[in-house]
Amino acid sequence: MKKLLHTLTATPALTAPLFLRLSLAVVFFPHGAQKVLGWYGGFGFHNTVGFFTTQMGLPYALAVLPILTEFLAPFALLFGFFTRLAALALFVNMFVAMTLVHWQNGFFMNWMNAQKGEGIEYFLLVFGLTLALVIQGAGRFSLDKVIGEKTA
Repeated sequence: MKKLLHTLTATPALTAPLFLRLSLAVVFFPHGAQKVLGWYGGFGFHNTVGFFTTQMGLPYALAVLPILTEFLAPFALLFGFFTRLAALALFVNMFVAMTLVHWQNGFFMNWMNAQKGEGIEYFLLVFGLTLALVIQGAGRFSLDKVIGEKTA
């Protein structure tokens, strides 16, 4: 167990992952807060689950998973706590969203309201950020760094 914990948390004392973590946390927190709390014009937990289960046909567990991922992962990233798992969860979450909803809209974001929905360019940026964190870890100023050193 100690070896697994060390593998998940070991990270070099680099500063760049801090900026990756904070960027993702700042971007994803409002999305999670929309889905869970109804903030920022969101529908809240009950209505979002209802949309995912009725409109998208997802089972309840698969409807709750992305909602909780978008709400909890930003906190994990902010504190650098199990960063690799949080980043991987966001990667999977966004990959599913991209393939189920956004792929058919092409590459570009819908800045000028010129297409039906958003394209995939945003998702590609998220993939780069999350994969860098999965590979590198949380870096300096993280709970992972503390845990990784204690389990070495």
